Amino acid sequence: MLDFKQVENDLIEEIKLTSLQAKVFLLIVNEGKMTSEKIAKRLDITVEKALATCKQLIDLGSFIDLSETEFETMHPRFTAVNMYRKMCEREKKEFKKNVKVDNIGIALEKPYDDARTK
Repeated sequence: MLDFKQVENDLIEEIKLTSLQAKVFLLIVNEGKMTSEKIAKRLDITVEKALATCKQLIDLGSFIDLSETEFETMHPRFTAVNMYRKMCEREKKEFKKNVKVDNIGIALEKPYDDARTK
């Protein structure tokens, strides 16, 4: 059983996502593409906050926008490393292998695939 709370904590600690960014990212990984309206309902936040968070996640390298209000994530093995690389660039840190980041991608692979092959 995947511990989403632990993955969320790793996203916050290792990739420096905010708690809301981590929650939105995990929601899309787990359930597939979504509109900002649906994200807002699922997480009990405003549509504006959902939309702003999705746009931040695009800038952080984790989402692609399918339209102005519909968002999807790329494969988590790629996305976790991509977000980590961008965080290293922002924080002027050396980008090197990070086992926790690799494990985020591995842990999310099955729920990601399951959500897209229903």
